[in-house]
Amino acid sequence: MRAAGVMSADAAGAVLTPVLADLTALCEFGGVFPDFARLPDVDLLVTGWGCPPITAEVLARLPRLRAIVHTAGSVRGFVTDACWERGIAVSSAAQANALPVAEYTLAMILLSGKRVLERAREYRASRRTAVYDVPASVGNHGATIGILSASLIGRRVIELLRPHDFHVLVHDPFVTEVDGAESVGITELFRRSDVVSVHTPLLPETRGLVSGELLASMRDDAVLINTARGAVVDQDALAAEVGRIRAVLDVTDPEVLPADHPLWRSDAVLITPHLAGSQGNEWVRLGRHAVEEVGRWVAGEPFATPVPADRRERIA
Repeated sequence: MRAAGVMSADAAGAVLTPVLADLTALCEFGGVFPDFARLPDVDLLVTGWGCPPITAEVLARLPRLRAIVHTAGSVRGFVTDACWERGIAVSSAAQANALPVAEYTLAMILLSGKRVLERAREYRASRRTAVYDVPASVGNHGATIGILSASLIGRRVIELLRPHDFHVLVHDPFVTEVDGAESVGITELFRRSDVVSVHTPLLPETRGLVSGELLASMRDDAVLINTARGAVVDQDALAAEVGRIRAVLDVTDPEVLPADHPLWRSDAVLITPHLAGSQGNEWVRLGRHAVEEVGRWVAGEPFATPVPADRRERIA
């Protein structure tokens, strides 16, 4: 079986280089290309960040292509309708990439409950400790955590929250029951939660979903965590509410926010550079996942983490 990779040089170095020997042991691997200009005809593509769209014109030059193994999460940006119409099997590492995002989310929920960042800043300034004069609003005992979307990441966060002393709410218009969480409407989720964590894919109907009205309904000192996509949250409305509420933003709209954006200036906001997903040694997990999926395809077995064609409209 012939295979090759299509992704940016940086993605190839981070994800594929550590597992290249395993890939070449499974198939005739023709190397990694930045685009399709010089790509030979192959049976399987291993794709990653930076892969251009696989259009009908590209497919016309790849008559043997029958499968795509993606080493990252979303395939929406490059797997076109032409791929689905040909019946190409697609696998994604979204499940593997969900793990570090969920871990980051859990960490931020726990840290924000203890007000760690704010209190560390105050401690640096005052050199004074406080134990018994801490407000009753500080702490994680019995807090209500709202999960917006029972996605792969949302469900993993719910699993990680299970050992902790939380009450978990979830809202997802396509899911009525999630183990470990109480399903509620979106308005109730924002009104009742001490922390709302956003895990909604960015689709035309979810752009600006977290509106000014929802943000205004949040409790004073509640926390909004967004590790999904910045455009799911109305950034101007959020800027108007921070101070009364707090925010942890791993994504913004745009990325990067303009230097004079008010969210940069607020002590109630933590902005991180889209680092919740796989980074550093976590990239190896994505490479190994790709090797496992290629191994299944070579053996004539179905992918373990396929992307179903009938769900492509709801994929981030």
